[in-house]
Amino acid sequence: SDLMASGALRILRERGRTVPQDVAVVGFDDLTPIAETTDPPLTTVHQDIEEMGRLMARLLCNRTAHQSLQGDGSQGLPSVVTPTRLVLRKSA
Repeated sequence: SDLMASGALRILRERGRTVPQDVAVVGFDDLTPIAETTDPPLTTVHQDIEEMGRLMARLLCNRTAHQSLQGDGSQGLPSVVTPTRLVLRKSA
């Protein structure tokens, strides 16, 4: 996560390592208030949290409607892969 990566940046600096020269650090979540204020700014993987919420709501509604038609709804949930993108800043 970006929060953990920001902690790693701090520890690396305390131990005399430079980022990205000695170690590249990449977070996940693209939490802008964290990623843009770290030193150096954190390269991170962005995912659209709002779209993921909408997708989960649609899946839940479809699952609920399908269960009422099929009985116990013992079929598994579909596998879903949501898009991500790399946000390049200065840590990698």
